[in-house]
Amino acid sequence: MKNIWIGCILFLLLLLPPIRLWLESIMIMHMLVQIPLLMVVGLYVGDYFVKRYSTFFEKWNASGIPGIVLVVIVTMYWMIPRAMDEALSIPLVEMFKYVGLPLLVGLPLRDSWSKLHTIVKGFVLFNYIPMFGMMAWLYIDSPIQVCNNYLETEQKSLGWGFFLVMMLMLFYILQIVFVDHKQEKEKPSL
Repeated sequence: MKNIWIGCILFLLLLLPPIRLWLESIMIMHMLVQIPLLMVVGLYVGDYFVKRYSTFFEKWNASGIPGIVLVVIVTMYWMIPRAMDEALSIPLVEMFKYVGLPLLVGLPLRDSWSKLHTIVKGFVLFNYIPMFGMMAWLYIDSPIQVCNNYLETEQKSLGWGFFLVMMLMLFYILQIVFVDHKQEKEKPSL
């Protein structure tokens, strides 16, 4: 029950006009801070809903695959430069951002991730690495301004931000592969 309050407070903070305007005024903050924080809201609130409506989630998302497919589709949409532009200029799209990211990304991710097999988790992570790499390349090397509401310098800094996230994901996967996990599986006997 505590998690739902954390999620609601975070959501209300993100809705406050000074915070919302500040996060949306800088491209890297919009894409790599505000959007992930809205997903985190869904993770926190999702904890409550997954427990409360467990029969619905078991029917709809028993294997975790439908939920993770929804997560991938919605996050891919929000990586498109035009989606960021429309979120700033079309109120309906901004409303979709504030409602859709928690409910269509955070909530299904909360329900799906624990249900997924390790191979599927790896597959999902391995698919995000080239997506982030492609977005980094797009924003860094694009000879034109791809977002109408942001300057080219902001676009390049977002590209480097995507590159950093991609590298962190690679290091995370390498750490999983090359670290001995025997001790994690062994439970101390009393």
